Amino acid sequence: MKVIQLHNNNIQLIKKAVKNNREAQHVLYETHAPKMLSICRYYIKDLQHAENVMLNGFFKALTNLKNFKNDGSFEGWLRKIMVREAISFLRQQKTLEFSVEDVEIVHQHDNTMESEFELEEIQRHIDALPEGYKIVFVMYAIEGYKHHEIATLLNITEGTSKSQLFKAKQLLQQKINTSNRQHNETSEMGR
Repeated sequence: MKVIQLHNNNIQLIKKAVKNNREAQHVLYETHAPKMLSICRYYIKDLQHAENVMLNGFFKALTNLKNFKNDGSFEGWLRKIMVREAISFLRQQKTLEFSVEDVEIVHQHDNTMESEFELEEIQRHIDALPEGYKIVFVMYAIEGYKHHEIATLLNITEGTSKSQLFKAKQLLQQKINTSNRQHNETSEMGR
């Protein structure tokens, strides 16, 4: 069995892609497009818009590939571009709004959401959140951004980021509890 060093292959691909080698650019796109589309989809409900944002993100990434310094992973660098593109798209659509009320957040321990939900159902619940809640929730819970990073990227305060996350978690938990009750009632009726 032959062991392929993916890291070195990625470095070679990037070097070729910087020199406008279309085949190398295509391989980078094909390798990373599915994951990048899912990242865009976290932020943008409509699949066609998410695909357009991903394509714009790849265009920017390939255009600025010479700026990738190989300090971290290429995927992480690409992921940041996609997140910024998604946020920029939402700003252009004027759907990115945050409630401005200051909310004192009581520190709560995170309860892992244990349920029988499939990923698609959870994604539907996330999509149903108000845009501000959804963006902060995705950036924090899925992408792993810290509140100060979210605040900087979205041009909001850390307090707003924290309150949006708190409200998003509450709303998601309510939606999941309601769905669980409906699922249990349906299951009991079928017996």
